[in-house]
Amino acid sequence: MAHTTYEASSEQSRRLRRAAGKYLAGLRKAKDLTQRKMAELTNLEYYTFISQLECGVGRVPPHLYVPFADALGVKRDEFTKEMIKYYDPFTYKGLFGEDPYSMKFETDRSKKESN
Repeated sequence: MAHTTYEASSEQSRRLRRAAGKYLAGLRKAKDLTQRKMAELTNLEYYTFISQLECGVGRVPPHLYVPFADALGVKRDEFTKEMIKYYDPFTYKGLFGEDPYSMKFETDRSKKESN
């Protein structure tokens, strides 16, 4: 039987979500935006959703890629590419040839340093 989806609860998937969260938090802080202001700019009702994303608990829904990119002041295509890397690694590998599961992220280094 073909494996058609990735396991969202796997350690690899959690690792990618944490890396996405760090990426999002870095962009937001570079723009000097609070989580509340980010939620407002992207028409989210609850700013706590931004916190969940930055902690790697949730995922940016695809329909919000453009509003997030615009709010964060980054190119839409570059932001979308990053989101695909973190949230849809099989599609990313098919499009760009790199396997996100084998990539090293800052979150990997900081986790090892804290042990």
